[in-house]
Amino acid sequence: MLSPTADFYGPMLVGTFFNLILYGIFVLQAFNYWQTYKGDHGWLRALVLYLFVAETANSIACIFIPYQPLVLQNGTDLPLQMLPTALAADPITSVLISTPVQLFIAYRMKVISNSWILPTIVFVIALASCGGGLWLGGVVIMIKGIPVNGEMETPATVWLSASAAADVFITVGLTWSLYRSKTGFATTDTMINKIIRLTIQTGLITSLFALLDIILFQALPTSSASFTFDFMLSKLYSNSLLSTLNARASLNDLVNSRPIQSNVLFGTDTGHLTTINAESTLKGSRSILPTSSRGLEVQVSKTAIELNDYSTGKAE
Repeated sequence: MLSPTADFYGPMLVGTFFNLILYGIFVLQAFNYWQTYKGDHGWLRALVLYLFVAETANSIACIFIPYQPLVLQNGTDLPLQMLPTALAADPITSVLISTPVQLFIAYRMKVISNSWILPTIVFVIALASCGGGLWLGGVVIMIKGIPVNGEMETPATVWLSASAAADVFITVGLTWSLYRSKTGFATTDTMINKIIRLTIQTGLITSLFALLDIILFQALPTSSASFTFDFMLSKLYSNSLLSTLNARASLNDLVNSRPIQSNVLFGTDTGHLTTINAESTLKGSRSILPTSSRGLEVQVSKTAIELNDYSTGKAE
């Protein structure tokens, strides 16, 4: 039978294991991005560098959280009398990672949809989530002993529920905007379909883990089971962003034009690519759209040209 200390801190240790596994995946993805997309704007590469620094700090904190009670305080009563010193760093670093990612995607939603409505909603909810996480971190710092969940319930609920809500809005909004961007051309629509699937997969994962975290926190108030999912949350956001950025290279295989590093969601110089494919499609197949060749070029390239803002134009 597990001791009370092991029973309380065991889920945190398991969450730390998964956190480090996802950190390794994140580092690999960040290295791949840094080596492959040297032509991206400096601010985007700076965002990836910022995520690397923040994720490293998050993982260091997650390592020390179970290490302090299970190793440094082993054999004493301290693990059941006070929270680990680094526990406050978890919600703080998590929202400092998730919020920039959500705001970044909200900006892309505006570019794709040419509307501020949903992006503004996501912006407000993401800031609410950030406030809840910082609030929770402050509460943990102020608590001297092992708290009852009631002391952390409100800030934790604000943080996790707002985060999940923002992810749902992002997934629905991006999927709808991308669906409306379909052109009727097989190459372009296949690319958009792949991005839609990637958007749904990554959005559902982050929102699902946030919901599981808050459900376990509410349903098991005397347990730390929620930390198993909580410690993975920030890594899911950063990995989802980098997986989408790095997917640009594989999406280029769908087209038969000069190599580029872009897609409909995270595009660079895509206007020429889409127009060329539109012309080849017109020559090789019948069009079901009653419009001129020039009109088709404009229609097909519209979405891509709107997103021509990520690359500096330098050679890779």
